[in-house]
Amino acid sequence: MDQTASQVEWKKGSAELLILSLVEARPRHGYEISKLIEQRSGGTVRFHVASLYPLLYRLERRGWLCGRWVEKSGQRRRRYYRLTRQGRKVLASQLRGWHEFVVGINRITEAENA
Repeated sequence: MDQTASQVEWKKGSAELLILSLVEARPRHGYEISKLIEQRSGGTVRFHVASLYPLLYRLERRGWLCGRWVEKSGQRRRRYYRLTRQGRKVLASQLRGWHEFVVGINRITEAENA
């Protein structure tokens, strides 16, 4: 598997965690979520609209996000997503799992490179 294919797989596996984490503090719209992911990752992780919005809709159908349309004067209508109570529980569980996974990977790679 080349580096690009690896990055695609890592992105698929972490997409829900990234989105849920970004809407935990406050509601955000899809474009803002996309830009924050790109900025905070230093440009290494990007979501195209074609993949981000279907994922947001899926998270909403699962009951992890709640979306609401907001219209502001002089701006286009945007759908803001917030974390639901169930979404907070899922996020907490995913964060625990992610941290355990990273610790495990670090143990393996550090032992091999020591």
